[in-house]
Amino acid sequence: MIDKNIGLKEFLDEKVREFNRPNFIEDDPISIPHRFKRKQDIEIAGFFAAILAWGQRKTIINKCSELMARMDDSPYDFVKHHSENDLKKLEDFKHRTFNDTDLLYFIYFLSRHYQKHNSLEPAFTKGKDAENKLTAFHDYFFEDPYAPNRTRKHIATPERNSACKRINMYLRWMVRKDKFGVDFGIWNTITPNELICPLDIHVSRSGRKLGLISRKQDDWKTAIELTEALKKLDPKDPVQYDFALFGLGVIENF
Repeated sequence: MIDKNIGLKEFLDEKVREFNRPNFIEDDPISIPHRFKRKQDIEIAGFFAAILAWGQRKTIINKCSELMARMDDSPYDFVKHHSENDLKKLEDFKHRTFNDTDLLYFIYFLSRHYQKHNSLEPAFTKGKDAENKLTAFHDYFFEDPYAPNRTRKHIATPERNSACKRINMYLRWMVRKDKFGVDFGIWNTITPNELICPLDIHVSRSGRKLGLISRKQDDWKTAIELTEALKKLDPKDPVQYDFALFGLGVIENF
């Protein structure tokens, strides 16, 4: 628990310093995009690693490694230049409820997007605030009339009052900039203070114990409540505290 002699900000700042360091990478899904140097490879590998990030972290990393191998460990080249025969390599891929039908549509979307853009960043910049941006991304992702209906559950949206944990985590990876080398900070249009804290069961448990969350359910409104509380600790970079809350919940069993 928190030492009575120090305040909440000091406690969480110390936990950020403890967990936001390179040795965090190896056991976390963020290790998947860290295998790459090219911006587009990082974006695509990170997108899949975030979308598939539910369940045990070891299993997530193993499934993402399998997916990267099926894409010849060159996701951008695969997305841009795959043939119909190449797509057969993706058949029977499965992680939880994400299957090859979903995967093929993801590849189709990414291929279509990268034909027009040099980065995935513009897909997330349509809208005046975080809620609008995520809603617009969902609509953009599924603008093709033949998009499989089953795939919609894999791209969360605030319109369904989802906490959008995986998308918000992905945005943290791409947007946050610091000297510690965990997050990539390769996007510049979105600023760190626009990010919403990724809300999963571990973060929400830590947040409630620390009095940062009053709502009982884990949804979009709760993610906003948590982020607003974190902005009082650091208005410029509130989502840095995801490291502290997640680390407390998962690593320290807070």
